[in-house]
Amino acid sequence: MTNAEPHAPRTVVPIEPALLITEAFDQAQVTEIRHSVTSCAHASGLTGQGLDDFVLAINELITNAVRHGGGRGWLRLWQESGALVCEVSDHGHGISPQRLGDRSRPAPDTAGGWGLWLARELSDAMEVVTGTAGTTVRITTSLTAPNHTPR
Repeated sequence: MTNAEPHAPRTVVPIEPALLITEAFDQAQVTEIRHSVTSCAHASGLTGQGLDDFVLAINELITNAVRHGGGRGWLRLWQESGALVCEVSDHGHGISPQRLGDRSRPAPDTAGGWGLWLARELSDAMEVVTGTAGTTVRITTSLTAPNHTPR
């Protein structure tokens, strides 16, 4: 890596989890990343609606990273303690506190603004760290529940 290349955000992941994917992406890799996530999540035991929900949530996060986070991002997917965890990071300008604090469902005729709402609804937990140097969103879904039902 040269000094001209941006540094990927550092994430502390406990030693015991099984790291499944760690990948940089841009618009050209979105479909490939989604397929890789689907394969790894399925191989980890996530099936049915839970699998579909988790993959859709991740697709929203990687799409947001490309659209709003500088055109590219980094994805990490790992398994820990009966759960799958996915982290998507970018180097955008961050999410405003108002936008981040708005947990209401977007109006049906709204063209944008669904990504974070969907990711939150389709996962068991979501954490967001954001600032002027970028955003990292971490979502978790349980592998023990037979079918995840959105809240």
